[in-house]
Amino acid sequence: MMALNQLIPTLRAYALTDKVWFNALWFQLTWFSCVIGREQWLAVSIALIAMHFILVKAPREELYALAPIIAVGVAVDSLLSVLGIFDFGDSLVPGWLVLLWIAFATTITRAFAFFKQRPLLASVVGGLGVPFNYAVGAQLGAVTLPMEPIISAAVLMGVWALLFPSLFRIVAHRESGGR
Repeated sequence: MMALNQLIPTLRAYALTDKVWFNALWFQLTWFSCVIGREQWLAVSIALIAMHFILVKAPREELYALAPIIAVGVAVDSLLSVLGIFDFGDSLVPGWLVLLWIAFATTITRAFAFFKQRPLLASVVGGLGVPFNYAVGAQLGAVTLPMEPIISAAVLMGVWALLFPSLFRIVAHRESGGR
């Protein structure tokens, strides 16, 4: 039987985390764990995030690369909470949403990398697709959207039409060494 200290390098050699299909599947599992399970499945969500960092070839560099995306995402969702677009109950941004931002950040250079060179398409997809996910989250009880639906939709569409392509610019800036 292979020891854990032998298994991890073997798994890393497959570079699963860099494969679009794996990242997309892993992200969907993490999304369901975070949005459906929320606090009750926090351990599962943490395990899924840990799995990513165990499998990625350079965990420290990965965290460094993801940190600005996570920070911007959590800041935007915090602002939307403060403005009353979101209501997460007792917390401004719950822990499961921070974990979801960690997972989402990994998709920017993997499952969603296609949009890197297509900022207009990223804007359209971000403006239409992501607000839909928040609406699904609201239907599942993960978030309350206290404003009129048309206002919530308009704000989220505008925010994500700008934010989604901006996340690719953040990555490009980071990859260029900040130049």
